[in-house]
Amino acid sequence: MGEKRSNHTVYNINYHFVWCPKYRHTILEPIEDSLEASFRAMCDEYGYEILSLHISPDHVHLFLSAHPKHAPSEIVRTVKSITAREMWEQYESYLEEYLWGGGFWEESYYVGTAGDVSTDTIEQYIERTEHV
Repeated sequence: MGEKRSNHTVYNINYHFVWCPKYRHTILEPIEDSLEASFRAMCDEYGYEILSLHISPDHVHLFLSAHPKHAPSEIVRTVKSITAREMWEQYESYLEEYLWGGGFWEESYYVGTAGDVSTDTIEQYIERTEHV
């Protein structure tokens, strides 16, 4: 990790996002592999670097680095909308059992920022298997 460079910018901006599926249903485990692939593909496409990712049955932790031109609200909106659309395309019959009225993710989310000092702490937390 550490500083990144673009044409006129040197930056080290890391965001820790957490959000849940609609109604906080425990629906993510059966679709975890596809969901992870969706996160990785769309982050590559948009230039977001995934530093750590953990998908629990009822919530997601995503720790990523992004250029400062991308607002955190833009990042989470993009990630959530693309992954939701892809999961509905792949698992419509499964999701219809739990997510009446459409939607996939809750509107709310958590975002925190981190530099080098707390990066290790966040990554260790995300990579632990016993999330509550």
